[in-house]
Amino acid sequence: MRITGYRAMWIMAMFDLPTDTKQARKEYALFRKRLLEDGFHRMQYSIYLRPCSSKESTEVHLRRIRAFLPPEGEVAVLSITDKQYERMEFMLGKLRECSPQMPDQLELF
Repeated sequence: MRITGYRAMWIMAMFDLPTDTKQARKEYALFRKRLLEDGFHRMQYSIYLRPCSSKESTEVHLRRIRAFLPPEGEVAVLSITDKQYERMEFMLGKLRECSPQMPDQLELF
């Protein structure tokens, strides 16, 4: 995912939110919905990933995550370069199917 003139980045949001009450489940669902609306894609159950075109764009999305943090639970965010993302190794057990492919390139409108 190289974009001429930009240093592409990825944001990985990992979270562990309570779901033991009706209100907690509602806050979990809202947090997940907001991640999806902000362009994140589900990588694993509580790990969402989003490509960004630059460090500045990464900061914008980090501020958005901070703005809709649920009152309880834990959210960790990792920003990595495109080169680091390329070195990620995906391993599957014999009975697992491949996850949907992440976008190969950043779409600019």
